[in-house]
Amino acid sequence: MHKSFAFLLLLFPGSLYGQSKRPSKAAEVNVFLGTSGDHGQLSPSASFPFSMLSIGPQTYPNTHTGYEYKAKQVLGFTHNRIEGVGCMGSGGNLLIKPFNGEKPGDCRLIKAKESGAPGYYSVNFTNGIRTRFTVYGKAGIEQYHFPAGKHGFYLDFSHALMNGFIAEQHQVKGNSISGWIESGTTCRAGVYRVYYYLSFDQTVRWQDGTDHTLIVMANEKQAAITIRVALSSVSVAYAKAAIDTQTFTIVKKKSTRSWNKELDRIKVTGDNREAHLFYSLLYRTLQTPYHISEPDGVYRGTNGLLGHTHRDVYNGWSIWDNYRTLLPLLSIIEPDKYQDMVTSIELLYRSGKKDWATNTEPSNTVRTEHAIVVLLDAYRKGYAVNFGAIRDSLVKETESLDFSHPDKALESSYDTWAMSQVLSILKEDSLSKVYRRKALNWKTYWNKDFRDISGPDADQMGARGMYQGTVWQYRWFVPFDQRGLIQMCGGNDEFIKQLNEFFGTDYYNAANEPDLQAPYLYDATAMPWRSQYMVHKYAKDTVIQYYYDDNYRGIDPTIDRVFNNRPEAFVKSMDDDAGEMSSWYIMAACGLSPACVGWPVYYLHVPLFRSVTFHISTKKAFTIRVVNFNQHNIYIRSVRLNGKLLNRNWITEQEINHGGSLVMEAANRPDKSFGIKNQFITRVENK
Repeated sequence: MHKSFAFLLLLFPGSLYGQSKRPSKAAEVNVFLGTSGDHGQLSPSASFPFSMLSIGPQTYPNTHTGYEYKAKQVLGFTHNRIEGVGCMGSGGNLLIKPFNGEKPGDCRLIKAKESGAPGYYSVNFTNGIRTRFTVYGKAGIEQYHFPAGKHGFYLDFSHALMNGFIAEQHQVKGNSISGWIESGTTCRAGVYRVYYYLSFDQTVRWQDGTDHTLIVMANEKQAAITIRVALSSVSVAYAKAAIDTQTFTIVKKKSTRSWNKELDRIKVTGDNREAHLFYSLLYRTLQTPYHISEPDGVYRGTNGLLGHTHRDVYNGWSIWDNYRTLLPLLSIIEPDKYQDMVTSIELLYRSGKKDWATNTEPSNTVRTEHAIVVLLDAYRKGYAVNFGAIRDSLVKETESLDFSHPDKALESSYDTWAMSQVLSILKEDSLSKVYRRKALNWKTYWNKDFRDISGPDADQMGARGMYQGTVWQYRWFVPFDQRGLIQMCGGNDEFIKQLNEFFGTDYYNAANEPDLQAPYLYDATAMPWRSQYMVHKYAKDTVIQYYYDDNYRGIDPTIDRVFNNRPEAFVKSMDDDAGEMSSWYIMAACGLSPACVGWPVYYLHVPLFRSVTFHISTKKAFTIRVVNFNQHNIYIRSVRLNGKLLNRNWITEQEINHGGSLVMEAANRPDKSFGIKNQFITRVENK
């Protein structure tokens, strides 16, 4: 994607591609999606799947990733960031500013032209400086071209988003510099350290700057300069060993091939415009967590100590956000990596885990609440989890759960339920019963704060000390006991009536996580066709969104699609939250919705494409095909799994992993008899 025409294709795919031959998956990705304002908080940086290294521009003004699409001025280029998270982001380490002339401060970098693709970013400036970057693994190559005259680089080791810099050390040797940088994690809840090695391909002169900065002057006769850089969580030596000595072109091709391999794990056929949005959002689901271990198995734990394992180790979690759909999605499309991710979450309980972050994190990270739910979910999907080895840590965490606020009480009840299930797996039935009964106390909290929805604060953001949600939005969050929730609402008919009021009055907030599962709840009632309608509506239709920030119903609602293939991609005040919102769309577009994380079950609805194929392995695939596919046929009439009639509105991950095909017959009117038998409805028995 080097040329301006290719960039136009990225921004305006529907008008140019039409129904023509489809390009590679990486070529369909618009890396500028979600990069303007508070509409995703994403970055066009050159990156690599699950890599801690991403090289991108730091603009003025900027957003949470250091970049704003509409900004003209670039302050330099940084080497890490977490995509789409709050608290003004984090990362932005090791800033490099190219400059011409004698002083960095006299040079302004004003964008003239930029382009990007997975693994690649390029920008030219009005003063004649041209740059391009590519990343493969934990290593990257930066190429700079200067006009005639003096030129060099300004290096700022103290630069960090949200003023998160803490400390650094660096050492110059010949044409290279190496060291480490410590910064605050997201929301400054912890501290991480990153090691780096950076080398120039020509002789340079080093000049001391102010605190934590250096100026590097280059040979005036050499207009083109290449910088090679690599990161590590372990040491400078490992960062140096990761340096890629191949040419820029070769590394870029390797990166593109890797991105195509990852994006090819799901193949969709149908509307090309929707496919561009699909792959642009799928790209966002493959950024975190970060692969932090080294080729020889050495890794640094969250306690700051070195360890060794035969598996890859990951860090950089945002589990409270993305356990809902991102991690279930990765469990389907990344089975090999996902086993390592699950084992890495298990390692958190051995080396040091906090709800947010420790002060010795091996990489930037966000938060880890509901990790126990993720481990239970993985175990029931067939992934290996050694619960026995971390049993005491799980119990300790469960005993310290917070029930002090209404929303916390429901969320902590979820984790307590998961603990009861883990203890049952460990054959500790008596203790399992204790936690199961404790989890059932959700009804007491719900009765106190969520039964009455007539109060003036029922639709007010942050009411009663809740976090980023309203009474209306949080009251549905009992995924582990849907049957109990229906009963608490007054039975099936009253439950449906209240759901209808919730959605009919537009109390639903598609821009944040607390009520993301609410559209699926009709699947546990006598009206599952309503879930089919709701999922399609919020994935593709124009909707009204009242809630953002801490507003009461909002004073300036958004009327638009929730997901769009443009820089202002998401509805107002919507962060992608490390791929969670993108993955909600991906799952919806594929016709699957997690029924309850902790159970290996997905509700079914009509996909947004004529067919969706999951390439589970090199030898196995699972295809969902829609008969009578068109934009109006959003309801399921019948389902066949491998040729046999499937008399239910759900499917298990084991059935997906087995491979084969699922054929849905779609209709423009609901079949009110489909999905009301053999339903999957979670429940907790008081035994």
